[in-house]
Amino acid sequence: MSGTTRTRTDAPAREVPAAWLALLAGPLSFGIAGPSLILPDAARDLGLDLGAVTWIVTAFGWAIAIGTPLMASLYGHQGLRRALLTCATLVAVGAVLVVSVPALPVLVLGSAAQGLGTAGFSTMAMSLTRSARAMGLVASSMATVGAVAPLVAGLAAELLSWQAALMLPALSLLAVPGVLRRDPGLAVPGVLRHRPDGVAGVAGAAGVAGAAGAPPPAPGTRPALRVSFDVVGAVLLTALVTALVFVPHWWPVAGAAVVCGGLLAVRLRARPDGFVPVPVVRSPVFLLLSGLAFLLATVNFGTIYLLPALLAEQAGWSSGQVGAAILWPLLFGGLASYGMVALTAKAPVKVVAVLFPGLAAAGAGLAWLGGSPAVLLLAQAFTSLAAASGQGAFAQRAGAAVPDGARSTAMGLFSLCYLLGAAFGPAVAAVLTG
Repeated sequence: MSGTTRTRTDAPAREVPAAWLALLAGPLSFGIAGPSLILPDAARDLGLDLGAVTWIVTAFGWAIAIGTPLMASLYGHQGLRRALLTCATLVAVGAVLVVSVPALPVLVLGSAAQGLGTAGFSTMAMSLTRSARAMGLVASSMATVGAVAPLVAGLAAELLSWQAALMLPALSLLAVPGVLRRDPGLAVPGVLRHRPDGVAGVAGAAGVAGAAGAPPPAPGTRPALRVSFDVVGAVLLTALVTALVFVPHWWPVAGAAVVCGGLLAVRLRARPDGFVPVPVVRSPVFLLLSGLAFLLATVNFGTIYLLPALLAEQAGWSSGQVGAAILWPLLFGGLASYGMVALTAKAPVKVVAVLFPGLAAAGAGLAWLGGSPAVLLLAQAFTSLAAASGQGAFAQRAGAAVPDGARSTAMGLFSLCYLLGAAFGPAVAAVLTG
């Protein structure tokens, strides 16, 4: 052995089973779709109108939108263990708030806390996947939970209370011990480390240098150097996302979104390794797939909000009948997406970039033509399959299109684009039905 000191910087991390990752990410969908059937009960018990209590859902949507990049950055700078425990604390505190204090401000705060925590869970779950099948299972879990969320939340409200239904996202906490136990030494993604010869390297997601639980550097070596947190970049991106979330509800906010976007672009030039890394936004594949994910989510969630009114009008169904009918195409999309993502795992980017938007366009066309409840439900099946499959297939390729050290941040930004589509979809549906 030579006199050069060796450091343990590339020890392989143990792979987290896909089932744990699916359980970690899936319950987020309870917060998006679950409250849809219980809000009238909440409004009645709180003595408020329905419009006021919808702030519970709006707070969750806003939180997951800003939470994806924020928690991805926390993961990138502090490592898996600290990020996971921080998110778990947010989810637990939020669940306690919504279930124990029947007051709108507290319910909004608790919902936002759960949104922030589960956004981090979903981002970490995607970053920890190591195969197309694992990514497909994570995406499928979120879509499947979203399909059954209204019925499960309604059952929880009937057996327990509507407040208990609001804490369903806390089911993700069941996965935390399993993830920590199987992969306690995962490295801090994107952490700069220095080799003994003075040449800087970048620790990828599978490394162990600088991670919680990793062994200390050997004597004579320089410790890992962490890039300081870009507070200005985080504030600007949060402001931009907040403005974009409100754009569908109040269009003048678009001006503020443009200003925030311009300031963020200036910040990127001043801090290329900041909160939004320049290598991520300079990747054409990442930008293309993130934009397509936004469109798929917009079409899917727009169809979810558009179809109930059309089905009630054409078939005269009650809200319960509509909910039971829509469950099946949503469930089909979630379950079938697992096989679809695996089936297209080796397909070129051009193929998936055409296939899934094509499915979404076919679904939107069928919804526009209508004609019968069967056609409308088939439209929902197409858009659900396209969104769930596209999210998994696009996320895998978007993560591979950026440097290893920026993967967790890229997953957060990718998820952010998808969630913005979830915010725009209902607004588009309201315009079409208005």
